[in-house]
Amino acid sequence: MNAESDERPPADETAPADGTGPAAAPPGPAGRERPLGSRAPHFVRRSRALHLSWQAGVFVVGLAVVVAGVIMLPLPGPGWLVIFAGMAIWATEFVWAQLVLRWTKHKVTAAAQRALDPKVRRRNIALTVAGLAIAGVLVGCYLARYGLRAPWALHR
Repeated sequence: MNAESDERPPADETAPADGTGPAAAPPGPAGRERPLGSRAPHFVRRSRALHLSWQAGVFVVGLAVVVAGVIMLPLPGPGWLVIFAGMAIWATEFVWAQLVLRWTKHKVTAAAQRALDPKVRRRNIALTVAGLAIAGVLVGCYLARYGLRAPWALHR
């Protein structure tokens, strides 16, 4: 493609390794994944200083969201969901975050497919029933021995 041409590159052309290529289209019917790289607007990618400030802003916003998610892990709130949202924010600019999200999506998809396997589902249901039965027996033994008193109030 020469400089005088008004042609656009094909939609399936991959972005350059430096992450400055065109924003990729979502995966098509063939299931292809997006190319790695920056998804900043073209006018931002044209200027190196503007692109670096854009990346710094994306990093700070993503970091704030990830930190909020980490804080929510022990507290009430959707901690992991917020952490993945922060990673998605980072993935708009950074290849390493895109790779982490791609790996996570593959692992979650594989786990979901394994969980939907009828043989694995029967095993999980059997283990859950066995665990609940054991917990019920333990609670019954406790109630038979001590009644409904709290464990810290037994020796009064």
